[in-house]
Amino acid sequence: MASLFFFLFLFCYCPSWVNGHVQVGVERLFSPPYDSLLRGKQIGLITNHTAIDSKGNSTVDLFKHHAGGLNYSIIALFAPEHGLRGTQHAGERVIDERDSEGVPIYSLHGVTRRPTAAMLKGITLLVYDIQDLGSRSYTYTTTLFYAMEEAAKERIPLLVLDRPNPLGGLLVDGPLLEEEYRSFLGYINVPYCHGLTTGELARYFNGEYNVGCDLTIIPMQGWKREMTFKETGLTWIPTSPQVPEAHTAFYYPTTGLLGELQLINIGIGYTLPFKVVGAPWIDAQRYAQHLNAQHLPGVRFHPFHYRPFFGRFAHQACHGVLIVITDPQVYLPVTAQFLLIGVLKALYPSHFQAALEESKQRQEIFNKVVGTAEVYRLLKEEQYIVWKLWAIHQQERLRYLCKRKSYLIADYSHAANAPIWQSLDVVAKN
Repeated sequence: MASLFFFLFLFCYCPSWVNGHVQVGVERLFSPPYDSLLRGKQIGLITNHTAIDSKGNSTVDLFKHHAGGLNYSIIALFAPEHGLRGTQHAGERVIDERDSEGVPIYSLHGVTRRPTAAMLKGITLLVYDIQDLGSRSYTYTTTLFYAMEEAAKERIPLLVLDRPNPLGGLLVDGPLLEEEYRSFLGYINVPYCHGLTTGELARYFNGEYNVGCDLTIIPMQGWKREMTFKETGLTWIPTSPQVPEAHTAFYYPTTGLLGELQLINIGIGYTLPFKVVGAPWIDAQRYAQHLNAQHLPGVRFHPFHYRPFFGRFAHQACHGVLIVITDPQVYLPVTAQFLLIGVLKALYPSHFQAALEESKQRQEIFNKVVGTAEVYRLLKEEQYIVWKLWAIHQQERLRYLCKRKSYLIADYSHAANAPIWQSLDVVAKN
């Protein structure tokens, strides 16, 4: 009787994501009206291990399964950073190869990061399907933007099979990208956390940068902007070796900038990638106390002690904080990161400056990732920096919020009272 009651409770009262009702773009592609886009085409597929449907079938396998019935051929596969199977670590070169059926797999993270005219020869349709992380400095979407530019040059249509932004579609936080820091690490001028799906990013890029790509988005069904990845009911496939779980997407923009400068350890080399901040010289209790005193929404900082296996401070006892996100609907990752940085500098100025000096050769990469030189200047020259970091690009973010509206997919609309969280709110309220 108790088990029957429990079943009825789940069926009647649990949230809709338990039923896994979100369908990603690839699940809608092979049925009308979208299947007509594939018929008779010679297809190049840009994808990797993250592209699966709600039943766990890979996009590559789905394309091969439906090829005969829809009379198309897959003549090339394209692999982004980390490779088609996700086995390469960050920055490692991906090499060209062939799959078990002899289809060429071209690397877009090796000798070239753009599909060349030779690679695109004979292709009459490009398809992109990769799970993104929701942060600007993740290279998968830059691969998409490069492909859009090359497809436009060769007059090849491009389909994007949309997938959820794991941060949801409301969170907008962090600096924008200034033109001089445009690179493979960040290619379009959006906030660090942009609040768009991959399909919406493609629309934004096509419109704002006048790319001229013949672009079609295959939208998801059932996804709403307020959903985090957990609420979709979909299976998370690690997008890269240091992003093992869906909620890691919230931690990546919380500590990733600190990681770029190698000032402290951020859990890379330990079992908690991006979830901890530590160094041998930090007083864990004191650091946590000062961070929690700011009462940032949706997060708590707990004193934490650990010893990394590799990476920054490998095999040394590190002391710092474990970052615990208590409410992802109001949490602001980049805002929290600027607090982590600012309090660290205020409490340990000499250690902070010494670490900054030690890592100064990484300044150029850091500026490209964060999108502006102003953050590094504040780290180097100013004493109390939290409020100044929070204030960067406030007006630009407001303009972005207005501009992005025309690129949002209407099917993903959210409740009328659901707010868009962005760091300007925090500055205004405190």
